[in-house]
Amino acid sequence: MSVTTTTHLNYRGQARDALAFYQSVFGGELVAISYQDAGAVGDPSEAGQLMWSQLRGDNGINLMAYDVPARLPYDQGANAVFVSVRGADAEEITAYWKSLADGATVVQDLAPAGWSPLYGMLTDRFGVTWVLDVVA
Repeated sequence: MSVTTTTHLNYRGQARDALAFYQSVFGGELVAISYQDAGAVGDPSEAGQLMWSQLRGDNGINLMAYDVPARLPYDQGANAVFVSVRGADAEEITAYWKSLADGATVVQDLAPAGWSPLYGMLTDRFGVTWVLDVVA
């Protein structure tokens, strides 16, 4: 038996924009189902928000996201989740870094580290912290 893990990101009305941004960075196929699509509208103002979505690509990207309805508690938190992107190709990792850096706060510049030829950390414009590195 095998399992896979998927980073599931939770937002308050930003899931569609966030996954569209990540698709522009990593490519892949985006599937998005709104509360209206699913027939599960609790608040008409949230009908177009995402109840379920996934971004999946041949390069290994696999993210899920949804918009937490206003009737449920939501706290984005701080440092609750990091999304790690690791690869063997420094040019590929650098390209992802440059795209994610648009509107981001850099925590650690993408540079050589003791354990990796390239390592960096940033918090993107949606509040998600990404760790990118090249496998040693």
